[in-house]
Amino acid sequence: MNVFDAIQNRFSARHYQSTPVEKEKLHRILEAARLAPSANNRQEWRFVVVEQQSTRAQLAEAANNQSFVAEAPVIIVCLAETDHHVMSCGQKCYPIDVAIAIDHMTLAATALGLATCWIGAFDAARVKEILNIPDELEVVELLPLGYATSTPKEKRRLTLDKLVHYEKWGGN
Repeated sequence: MNVFDAIQNRFSARHYQSTPVEKEKLHRILEAARLAPSANNRQEWRFVVVEQQSTRAQLAEAANNQSFVAEAPVIIVCLAETDHHVMSCGQKCYPIDVAIAIDHMTLAATALGLATCWIGAFDAARVKEILNIPDELEVVELLPLGYATSTPKEKRRLTLDKLVHYEKWGGN
């Protein structure tokens, strides 16, 4: 599957088969994250891969009781080991850089026949407690990973003419 097909086919899966994720596929997905670009090549992303069912259940509870999170045979907890560096544009590096790494993982997963769902609704302190994550690390997202039981719905997106301006704002 090429990258454009992966972009078109990626969707937020909320139901997963119990089929385990093959170690080779998991490694390729994590390698995709490792190869992501980052500001000043800081590479602040860190990951905890959770496969144990009891821990996944605790994480689902910490994710506002979203039970489907525990259905996925893998949850990748996406973290930042950061000094909170701010780029000259005024944005912190770590949320953007970790998001880029996550997007690499979601597209790699799609290309390998797996599904994911970005989870931003969670209690970060509880996630840290469950996984023994040091206080100085930031929990950015949870990423359930597995084989979906559903298929993607048609994407409802704005058209390019509503999103893109050329040369200056309003320059369509």
